Amino acid sequence: MNPVFDRATIQVRTRAHEEILDITSRVQEVVRTLGVENGAVLLFCPHTTAALTVNEAADPDVREDVNRALAALVPKIPFQHGEGNSPAHFRSALMGPSLVLPVEGGRLALGTWQGVYFCEFDGPRTRSVWIYPLVAG
Repeated sequence: MNPVFDRATIQVRTRAHEEILDITSRVQEVVRTLGVENGAVLLFCPHTTAALTVNEAADPDVREDVNRALAALVPKIPFQHGEGNSPAHFRSALMGPSLVLPVEGGRLALGTWQGVYFCEFDGPRTRSVWIYPLVAG
């Protein structure tokens, strides 16, 4: 694969302190706009208190279940980091800042039930997701 370094950015506005938003259709629109037919796209979240993931898109309860499970894994305990958002940093680290997603025939090649999610752990805020096309050479 040869990376093409034209980057697209989508803005994500979160409304809650912790929130998981389905951004699948927005990413698909960028894939179309960038003209990626076959290959992949790299999604990168340039924030230390947010993350990206792929998970079930059919049942909206999954998003809340993921949030609750992450809160149980990283509870609000006395951290040394003084800003008060240490749990958000750890949850972000657990989920990860990037995804590489396959593209076939100009469409994201996701499983039947899969969606692309932006995970906010320290909102509400306006965030960015950078999308880079990676095309087959």
